[in-house]
Amino acid sequence: MIGFNFSSDIYLNQQVMASSKPSQAIKPECDKHGQDLILYCPGHLMPCCDECISTSHSKCTGIKSLAGVVEKTKIENSKESVETNINSILNLLGTLINNKSKNIKRGENQYKDIQKSIKEIRKEINNHLDHLEKKLSQEIDTIWNQEKASATDFISEIEGEKKNLKEIKEHLQTVTRNTSKLQSFLGVHQIEQQVHQCQRYVEDLNDDERTKEVDIKMKQNDEIEKIQNTLESLESLGEVIVIKTETAMKIEISVGRELKVPLQEQSNINNMTMNIETKIEINIKKWISDMICLMDGRVIVVEEDGKVNLLTSDGKLQKQLPIPGKAYSVTQINQNTIAITYPWERAIKIFNMENETVTKVITLDNACGVYHSSIILWLVIYSDYNGNAVYCVDESGKQIWQYTQDLSGPRGLCTDTYGNIIVADYNSHRIIVISKDGQESKVLISKEDGLKNP
Repeated sequence: MIGFNFSSDIYLNQQVMASSKPSQAIKPECDKHGQDLILYCPGHLMPCCDECISTSHSKCTGIKSLAGVVEKTKIENSKESVETNINSILNLLGTLINNKSKNIKRGENQYKDIQKSIKEIRKEINNHLDHLEKKLSQEIDTIWNQEKASATDFISEIEGEKKNLKEIKEHLQTVTRNTSKLQSFLGVHQIEQQVHQCQRYVEDLNDDERTKEVDIKMKQNDEIEKIQNTLESLESLGEVIVIKTETAMKIEISVGRELKVPLQEQSNINNMTMNIETKIEINIKKWISDMICLMDGRVIVVEEDGKVNLLTSDGKLQKQLPIPGKAYSVTQINQNTIAITYPWERAIKIFNMENETVTKVITLDNACGVYHSSIILWLVIYSDYNGNAVYCVDESGKQIWQYTQDLSGPRGLCTDTYGNIIVADYNSHRIIVISKDGQESKVLISKEDGLKNP
């Protein structure tokens, strides 16, 4: 079964305040239940009250005393990390604005050059081309005005994000003044969630068409060269085209998606244990290549012929997802997005369940045996059944690390909250955990525990 470690992010987003400015009076109480915040869930990285634990965190492990977490937390370090993130995002947004402004100036020059080219072409032909000149000029005006307006609106949007971040930064300087340590902790925590939203905004810009460089060029009609013989057949002087070039979107973030709380002992694979907790009966007769449990409790089952079934939490068929091609395995990225492996295409496709469309395709180089995958902040982890290996690559398919020790037919895999990789090793009848850097491993469940061909 494939898993995914974005559940904590989904939960956190539900708790973020609508305003970019946290309340000056930080209340150490649960907004939902009105009870004192006395506990801390390391799985969701959230302060909780007793009611929260019983209703939303009943299956979470490692629940801690909030007072103990606060006592161990260095507020100033967290504050400095948040400020570093704000500065990094501000620098990136500033670079985007600068690049887009230069792009507009370059476009203006290209616009003028095209107008000049039109005039030069116009001089070489007779009055029959007058209306064609007007048509092409209007086309250039329309397209460039659209692109220019889009770029200008994009800059305004980014300016708004910058203003929001600066306000958060200003408030960060005052959040620890004249407040208790608990209030300071909660204040910095709230600000960190808002910065996290800004990080998501920047990450989403990677797939935003508006970040691409825009160039306008004219593709001259080949019929121009034959104008003396084919003048009557000439319909256009050329075509105005927009060329969009991908730009690098790199940001240095000192703080990850976790609050800086000293919980490192839980990320050590030597402290991990596992046991079989529950079983679900499903009425599918064909061989199953993969299955996952979604964040909302529903289950996705992939059959050997590539059919992808969505089941209710009790194992009943809800519907068949219109997944293209011959899917083999699946993992969840967020509430509405899953990633599907295609061993025969050597690719992983990102699928939006709400819109039922493929939004991204990741091509893999070393993918002759890739059947199962998981994704952590756009790092792709996949297993190579034939090669007895587990690989970690970035979203472009470039390898970061590989693990090949003591594996015999690795298949399904998932990741935990800390980025460790849990692998079902089919032929050895074992469940193995691999550290997030691919350097260490540990057997969690084996054949002696009753496991067979996981």
